[in-house]
Amino acid sequence: MKKLFLNKLHLVLALVVFSLVSCEKENDDITLDQEQATATVETLKAALVAPTTQELPKAVGDQLNDSKANLALYANSGIEITEVRVLGTISSDATLNLSKEVVSGSESVIASGDLTQPNSITTGKLKNVYTGNELVEVQRNIQEVVTNEVNVNDQVLEITWNIQNQKVKTLCFYNNDGIIWDNVIGGLIISTDVTIDDSESFDTQSRLSSRWRSLTWTANWLWGSKRGEMGAKITIYYSGSTVSSTDRSDWAYISLGKAKSESKTTKNSGSYGKIQYALGLCTPVGSLSFNSSNFTVSFSGLGSNVVANGTITLYP
Repeated sequence: MKKLFLNKLHLVLALVVFSLVSCEKENDDITLDQEQATATVETLKAALVAPTTQELPKAVGDQLNDSKANLALYANSGIEITEVRVLGTISSDATLNLSKEVVSGSESVIASGDLTQPNSITTGKLKNVYTGNELVEVQRNIQEVVTNEVNVNDQVLEITWNIQNQKVKTLCFYNNDGIIWDNVIGGLIISTDVTIDDSESFDTQSRLSSRWRSLTWTANWLWGSKRGEMGAKITIYYSGSTVSSTDRSDWAYISLGKAKSESKTTKNSGSYGKIQYALGLCTPVGSLSFNSSNFTVSFSGLGSNVVANGTITLYP
């Protein structure tokens, strides 16, 4: 009996030791990830051509100041810029590749969402926000942005953020024309309410009247200028109270992101005209898809997005 008790005791102690070793290994892995990320950032800083001044181009300074103002305006986002420091200039392809690795690394901080909708905002390290294939896809998308947009001789600054009362830092690429990319700045948008425009005219030659209506959605950069737009327009041609034909158009575009637009005429003539539209905009880390069977655009992922599916009906 005593031997059985001792065997059980040894088993319990072995399990405790195994658990402690496992926890230590897990903590060591986390620390190693952080150390490797820090080492990579420090390696990048050393590879950059040191700046001769901390003065920023006017365009960049204005964008940062306007971004700070908008973040203060939408204080519920819990995001603010606290410090900006120029790190230097990318002088070679090797440094450019290193920059790409750093900003897409799992320890890098990212943000997404619409400042006008605080509940849509997501922030954190890439590895904490995404997992598995989704993480790989987001990292690939960020690398693609840097590959396509950032060039040798562009400059890098370090932005210190207060996000949900936590101090974090991001790398921001820029040139004399303005900010090119930052994982937080580039991941956020400021949307505006849909704009509805109407107009009508009369063609003396065809003796037909025409009337059109358009719906337009806009997504702005963090500093306030337009980043993207999507919309749909219906035009009816009529005489008296009878519509003879209906035209339609749709559009969608965004800087550093993805866009989709589709439309179709569902009632061409008669007492009114009607079209159906499916529209979407999103930042690079998200995805948009169009379903032709139910004629809708949908968004997937955690990027910022504006999606609108609906109809426009117009009477003479």
